Amino acid sequence: MIDSPVLVLADLEPTGAPGSTGRDAGPGLPTGPALELLTAARALTSSQVVALVLAQPGPEAARALAAAGADRLLVADIAQGMPAALAAPTADALVAAARQVAPGVILVVSDYRGKEAAGRAAIALDSACVSDATELSAVDGELHASKLVLSGSWATTVTVAPSAQGTPIICLRPGTVDAVADEGRPLPAPEPLEVALSPEAAAVELVSHEEAAAAAGPSLSEARTVVVGGRGVDGDFALVRSLADPLGAAVGATRVACDEGWIERSAQIGQTGETISPRLYIGLGVSGAIHHTSGIQGAGTIVAITDDSEAPILEMADYGVIGDVAEVVPQLVEELERLRG
Repeated sequence: MIDSPVLVLADLEPTGAPGSTGRDAGPGLPTGPALELLTAARALTSSQVVALVLAQPGPEAARALAAAGADRLLVADIAQGMPAALAAPTADALVAAARQVAPGVILVVSDYRGKEAAGRAAIALDSACVSDATELSAVDGELHASKLVLSGSWATTVTVAPSAQGTPIICLRPGTVDAVADEGRPLPAPEPLEVALSPEAAAVELVSHEEAAAAAGPSLSEARTVVVGGRGVDGDFALVRSLADPLGAAVGATRVACDEGWIERSAQIGQTGETISPRLYIGLGVSGAIHHTSGIQGAGTIVAITDDSEAPILEMADYGVIGDVAEVVPQLVEELERLRG
């Protein structure tokens, strides 16, 4: 373990307050990835775990943060004047918290906003950032972060050490740590954190904000199981959902499926879409182009169902089924229903 504090950017879900939308719609409970970060932080340090939230948390949210591992709770209520969904004010809050806490490392969720905010904060702190980490460990007082590089063809482990000037930042992929709650942990009192907005953040004016329609089922970034439709489903995403629903899985898609308009763009997985780390990935009619498979390298088990015996995805799959998805999937769903009684 390290003997210095760990600072965690802990996002809160919006409550859907009337008249507002998005991350700045009012704080709800901590997101799943935020709880994962706190659990990871608790295993890294013998010192304090400090949670940074960007809006005043309610009592239930504060209890959830404490149970996940937070010893201190910093509240940078930037949502009052600036949407917390934006990377620039988020980075300013990280910098302010780092200068107050002097942590050994900062943990951030590895999503689009998190990686941009981490990069901005690293520059301001004269430090460095590791993005898309899939595993963290502390060895002899040093932090080690593992990640996939070169489109997932290599796994690397880097040593992360504080610089003389600043604090390193690690962006951890959602789903790589199981969140563990300890309800007996003491509840920290919220501590207000003053944040001076940078010129970049202050220059932004939110003109309008429209919430995207929420997809049915769990989110791609947090789901433990993901069922993906490719060109081979020929637009039949009802077939994809017929398998995803009994598994409690999220529904994803390849770029081609989204380009064809078969499913919303937010379902796209790959280099220009979401990067996922589910325990189980099931690809239906997915060929396995590199721009898609680069986004699934963190999957625990990969199952491919395709009628193309030469499909590249079969080279990386743990299990492959050669057959027509329109015939295989109904049989699989029927067997799942039988097993569930």
